[in-house]
Amino acid sequence: MTDPEPAVSTSEGLTPVQQRTLDALRRAGPPVVFDPDFVAELRHDTDTALAELGGRLDATELYVTKHAVAGVLDCEAHHLAPDPFTWTPARARGQVSHKAIQLLLSWRGEPTPADLVDEALARLADEPTRLGDYVAGLGRGGEADLRGQAVDRVTKFLECFPPLDRRWHPMTEAAAQYPIGGPIVLRARVDLVVGRPAGQESRKVIVDLKSGRIVARHRDDLRFYALVETLCRHVPPRKLATFSLDSGSAVVEEVTATALRSALRRTLDAIERMVELRAEGREPGRTPGVSCRWCPLLEDCEPGRASMAIADDDGDLDP
Repeated sequence: MTDPEPAVSTSEGLTPVQQRTLDALRRAGPPVVFDPDFVAELRHDTDTALAELGGRLDATELYVTKHAVAGVLDCEAHHLAPDPFTWTPARARGQVSHKAIQLLLSWRGEPTPADLVDEALARLADEPTRLGDYVAGLGRGGEADLRGQAVDRVTKFLECFPPLDRRWHPMTEAAAQYPIGGPIVLRARVDLVVGRPAGQESRKVIVDLKSGRIVARHRDDLRFYALVETLCRHVPPRKLATFSLDSGSAVVEEVTATALRSALRRTLDAIERMVELRAEGREPGRTPGVSCRWCPLLEDCEPGRASMAIADDDGDLDP
């Protein structure tokens, strides 16, 4: 079995949840092949738009990620606000668990989740990054907290996913960038990728791992990943899956030309706003939403405070 293809009866040794995951990743119909002319047109339209928008940046460089796209479309003022980000165990657990899963893919034998997380923590602590400094500086209590949360995620991953056959070419934290350089660069880093193209046939599946609830924005994030993947590799992925480790289930979407076109329009809309705000001095708009609850501008933002008052009155305290 060289690629997760059409669903079969329950595989020997798999739990029902693992089998359900395998069936979700498999191809359920004929081979997926996109028209090369469509891909060429998508790349041409992207290049043309990025050149026009980049010409308005002067010497400014703009790195566009899924978070930047979602942020500026949600609320422009929040997008421009200073980022008070600091590492905490809850924020670092995803990076640690992803590193542990990356080690799992090449680990000889059958390591426990704790083995993988301990090795991931040791390796991250040696890296000259802000996360590495944070991990290296943890006290015993903080390390235990982070370790416990990461072990929980890795354990759930092992319980929910079948063993990833090496012939499926699984990768974690798979990075992609388009174009290679220029004033505007699209960047993506995917939690898990399974499969690889065969000629013009789309076989790659992109998986985003979540520990909380799945919301509509996650689908847009995956479409952004699919767009960047298509621009870089010339062959679109065939399927996108947002996987909830807590519920053991996935929200799956087949990649289509329409979805890729939609992702490009959304991305260019976001970049247009970024250019206007950062390079052309347009006053940012304020759009209330769930991010108001942790926005540093909330105290002086009338639309945000009004939105929070309505949410509190309705008893909607869960972001």
